[in-house]
Amino acid sequence: MPGENLSRDEAQERAALLSVDGYDVFLDLRSAVGETEPGEAAGGPRTFRSVTTLRFRCAEPGAASFADLIAPRVTAVSLNGRDLDPGEVFDGSRIRLDDLAAENELVVDAQCAYSRTGEGMHRFVDPEDGEVYLYTQYEPADSRRVFANFEQPDLKAPFRFEARAPEGWTVWSNGVGELVDGVWKFAETKPISTYITAVLAGPYHHVTDSYSRTFDDGTKLEIPLGAMCRKGLAPHFDADDVFLVTKQGLDFFHDHFDYPYPFGKYDQAFVPEYNLGAMENPGLVTFREEYIFRGKVTQTSYEARANVILHEMAHMWFGDLVTMVWWDDLWLKESFADFMGTFANVGATRFTDAWITFANRRKAWAYRADQLPSTHPITADIRDLQDAKLNFDGITYAKGASVLKQLVAYVGQDAFLEGARRYFKRNAYGNTRLGDLLSALEETSGRDMAAWSRSWLQTAGVNSLTPQVILDAEGRVAELTVLQEAPESHPELRPHRVAVGLYRREDGTGPLVRYARAEVDVDGPRTVVTELAGADAPELVLVNDDDLTYCKIRFDEGSLATLREALGDITDPLARALCWSALWNLTRDAILPARDFVDLVLRFAGRESDIGVLQMLQAWADSALVNYAAPAWRERGGALLAEGALKELRLAEPGGEHQLAWARFLAVVASGEADLQLLQGLLDGTATVDGLDVDQELRWAFMEPLAAHGVADESVLAAELARDDTASGKRHQVRCLAARPSAAVKAQAWAAVVESDALSNALVEATISGFGRPSQRELLAPYTEKYFAAIDRVWAERSIQIGMDVVRGLFPMLQDSPGTVAATDAWLNAHEDAPPALRRLVLESRDDLARALRGQACDIAAAG
Repeated sequence: MPGENLSRDEAQERAALLSVDGYDVFLDLRSAVGETEPGEAAGGPRTFRSVTTLRFRCAEPGAASFADLIAPRVTAVSLNGRDLDPGEVFDGSRIRLDDLAAENELVVDAQCAYSRTGEGMHRFVDPEDGEVYLYTQYEPADSRRVFANFEQPDLKAPFRFEARAPEGWTVWSNGVGELVDGVWKFAETKPISTYITAVLAGPYHHVTDSYSRTFDDGTKLEIPLGAMCRKGLAPHFDADDVFLVTKQGLDFFHDHFDYPYPFGKYDQAFVPEYNLGAMENPGLVTFREEYIFRGKVTQTSYEARANVILHEMAHMWFGDLVTMVWWDDLWLKESFADFMGTFANVGATRFTDAWITFANRRKAWAYRADQLPSTHPITADIRDLQDAKLNFDGITYAKGASVLKQLVAYVGQDAFLEGARRYFKRNAYGNTRLGDLLSALEETSGRDMAAWSRSWLQTAGVNSLTPQVILDAEGRVAELTVLQEAPESHPELRPHRVAVGLYRREDGTGPLVRYARAEVDVDGPRTVVTELAGADAPELVLVNDDDLTYCKIRFDEGSLATLREALGDITDPLARALCWSALWNLTRDAILPARDFVDLVLRFAGRESDIGVLQMLQAWADSALVNYAAPAWRERGGALLAEGALKELRLAEPGGEHQLAWARFLAVVASGEADLQLLQGLLDGTATVDGLDVDQELRWAFMEPLAAHGVADESVLAAELARDDTASGKRHQVRCLAARPSAAVKAQAWAAVVESDALSNALVEATISGFGRPSQRELLAPYTEKYFAAIDRVWAERSIQIGMDVVRGLFPMLQDSPGTVAATDAWLNAHEDAPPALRRLVLESRDDLARALRGQACDIAAAG
């Protein structure tokens, strides 16, 4: 990886020197099928031919620069008609370009490698029918694995792609394509960055539709729509719903952005073994195929898919039309798309409660990331491509979106959207920095955006807001104060626009409802909410009611006592979700004992109406048990959760989504003999739960704990794969095989991931997921030492995606002792010169482990 890195300084130098007029790229993909190539048989990669013609200008004739290409072999290079020796100018990742003219033409003929890691041109062989599928994934810098280019976002250019493909295949790219004399030829794109070009090829199932809109001036916009997936998934593909959300989103963004969709067609491809959720390639958006549901799922899954569709659609304007100069301003596209995904979901689709999901689920990602030692300002310092890869994180996405939600409250929605419209029109097909957006927002809002930016975008860390209530002699509020705190590591206090809500029950019984609310600007350590003076005494004070700002909500003692007694009585689902989120933060911060959080879930989660909140609570309860509970209480806590899950499963509406959620949660926490027997019975038909359809996906969910506890052996798992001999089934089987409680199994799984690169990215992920089972701590203990001995080599030899998966996924988190912290510190002290991205991953895992130990100490203390 180090030889493939690109620094910000190098990119700035190249951008100052060069400007690009256009690319012509020809790909011969016929090698994707057929016999194994000689080089492949010898252990090398399968390859395809890539010919790039790159036209560019140089501001300083005679100067030198370089083009980017990662390829096993370069056949020929010519610059301005002069043949260059590939052996002299190509070093494996760069092509040296000397003595440039004012106007230049570079032609590179190379053999590029098909990928098995989801980076570059990924090749997937479907085990169900043997069909081969190709797709590209580039962000931040993997288009150079497919064609020679200048791999940085500010060297935009038009692209013309051509491709030859096996007989019977269809090929798609960013522009409209047609098959001419055996070659797929695609319309030239608008000027775009290299990382959002795309190619898709194979016998994909393809569904079409169209979108049309007539604007106020009478002009009509027609957008051809397409949706693709593997043939094996076609029976499960609900393309109608994908198109419905797509059309709703296009209407919404045209209403609010006042800039017609600029990229012609709008295809959406659901592809296998995808590392991300989705990617915003203009005209050809790619998604992980798990968004096609093979079994019954809850509305949370459909809402999440709609959110991703709209997130990627927002990128057509934020990111594709207007793109950041360098990855420092990645937030300019990702924060906006994350905010706009939920904004559009609420405003345009059936998912009108999506802000609840955002408050409960998305912000949890942000709160965790913002308390890691690697936290960074939203506008980050990105020194190179490895930094960029790691900054697709909870800060850039979820915190950034949360801060934009705060900005809308600060400047007003109309001013915010007008600022966005001016930003698009002013910078169309160009590249921008932070100041370009701030100047547009300052014009439309009249606010000092520089001060706001300094507080919210250029500093790290999360503030805590705590209410303090003083009552008068009559029992009314004499003074209500909001106290703001910041951690020592990031002491910035910020301006917050918040709503403070007061809640109570009539006569101390019945529902807990809000009876008073005030919006206030919190600034500094202490802010008095004068509007609430004289109000009746509250049972619960909720700062950041309605979730206007980004902060950790704390409670006064009276409010916390009310929640312990009556959390389920809060009638407003957003207020309830905010309270749950705050209680989870208290648990992670070692203030609320884990057993108390588990108790709250057991008492109140069954009354939770919002299915997304319920599923989040179930995940948090499991995390509380695995990470933050006293080790001596884990067995008891697990039994309580399993007992509670079974009780709620039987009480839930037959055939409803709450029943499905509790069935899946039972599979997560099942460990006792009776629980495992029930799961086995549900699989073989000797047990039933009224209304519960045990489809294939639910079968695999039940199979995993049976494998992890030694009930389902290799033959059982092979029989299950025979029932579901598909790509999805194979991933499930690999996960279950790695979960079995055997030293030999763990050694085999470790070797498959760490010592070999034979597995695809999806099977690496599945193996890692099965390897680390909480019930197998003793079995996994020997791998702490092996982990620290291996990660240097893995990082150096494997792609950055696989390196990240291994370093994060195999960290010995379950060896939760001071000894593991000491071993981590020893590695860090001995590897001060390790790549910063690798050190960051290890530091983050160390912080998670230290936090878990603090939580366990809190829980032990609570036990007395």
